[in-house]
Amino acid sequence: MAESDIPHGVLLDRLHALANQSLRLWDLPTGASARLLNVSENATYLVESPDGSKSVLRIHREDYHSERAIECELAWSQALRDEGYVNTPAAIPGANGKAVQSATSEELPNPRHMVMFEYVPGEQPDENRDLVGPFEELGEMAARLHEHAIRWPRPQPFKRLVWDLDAVYGSGATWGNWRRGPNLDAPMRDVLERVERTVTRRLRSFGQSEQRYGLIHADMRLANLLIDNGTTWLIDFDDCGFGWFLYDFAAGISFIEDHPKIPEIREAWVNGYRKVRPLSDDEEREIDSFIMMRRMALLAWIASHIDVPEAQELAPDFARVSAELGEAYLSRLG
Repeated sequence: MAESDIPHGVLLDRLHALANQSLRLWDLPTGASARLLNVSENATYLVESPDGSKSVLRIHREDYHSERAIECELAWSQALRDEGYVNTPAAIPGANGKAVQSATSEELPNPRHMVMFEYVPGEQPDENRDLVGPFEELGEMAARLHEHAIRWPRPQPFKRLVWDLDAVYGSGATWGNWRRGPNLDAPMRDVLERVERTVTRRLRSFGQSEQRYGLIHADMRLANLLIDNGTTWLIDFDDCGFGWFLYDFAAGISFIEDHPKIPEIREAWVNGYRKVRPLSDDEEREIDSFIMMRRMALLAWIASHIDVPEAQELAPDFARVSAELGEAYLSRLG
């Protein structure tokens, strides 16, 4: 049976067993054990040892990234940390000295890549409280990442995902075809077809100069920030790759694009960004196109990840709200 055919609950049980049997790949205290923190693209585990030490194990989704692509992710995260641009958790090498490990089990015979990270204390910003302050900080952080990406001599070969128009709208879209989104009826589809054509036309005109397009985090949500005694950590570079810099704002408001405070959040992010690097009025006006591009990518993500609890929770209304956002986007453009 292919892993894609394994019922989600059964797969989680098998991954839990794989996580615990794989701890031997690192020099951990005897008695260390792993328990699931969350599952999305990957399964992430908190590893706790009898001496009180902790770390975080990430087991990668099958066939999502190559070993080299994961090494490139870790190289960028380490460079950002070492050069003082952003606080990021360090990868913990395995007993063989390699950051990326692979393992199989009898029930999961296809090799799974995995990485162990240092444990970072802290809490995520509360999305039910003030969002403006955290998003201003996210804007500053995004600008620092982009400045670093422009200047950084990347190790070669450098392999990462690409978040361009083809990645969202192409025949081989990374997360699949948005038209397969759950509860998407014909009128909604008609709206989103017009949105796709409009976004495509506008972003082709926007262009991919090195000041607008490069290496991005691609998932800079509040869920990927940890704040500890005034220190902010950026985690989870698993989706990092090449895309438009402004896509990082759109990714930052993933799943809350219809939040009533989005105009304030957007203004705060832009203000934070401009503290670090220039952002023209023309570029700011195009943010709406990136929001719709990301929203439609998420519609495809829900369809292709429907076994994941988060996708199931979002499925009932996501297509309808996406079409409403699309109508508003098209109306603003006249």
